[in-house]
Amino acid sequence: MVRERKMEIMHDELQNWKSYLLFIEDEMAFIQRLLGSYVFEPSTPNLFERLDTFKQHFDTSKKSRKSLSVSIKEHEKGLGGIFECVEHECDDHYYKKHQDLKDKMTEYIKTYINLKKEVYDYAGSVLKKKKPLY
Repeated sequence: MVRERKMEIMHDELQNWKSYLLFIEDEMAFIQRLLGSYVFEPSTPNLFERLDTFKQHFDTSKKSRKSLSVSIKEHEKGLGGIFECVEHECDDHYYKKHQDLKDKMTEYIKTYINLKKEVYDYAGSVLKKKKPLY
């Protein structure tokens, strides 16, 4: 019974990670469109260099996200195979892989949130100010 419960928990975590990575994919697309738009004050010093740096960081983050997504899918396939193992050695190996993936996911999310915060802080300070109509 304990084994089944662990499997259920890991399965739920995998589903949550996949869902979160899909959300991040959509969010990244929006932020990248924002960075490529014309809503920033053009007279801002180093504006284009700074925006380009953010775009590069998002490209790197996108590659990491895709790699994580592939790892999650592969790991999920192995979840079904664990029931075919009679020995608990298989379980321990799978649990370790799951924990390693969890650590990578946690680190990725932390890094992504910091990047997003940097972009929002910077973008918020250099957005064009709309002039009043009157």
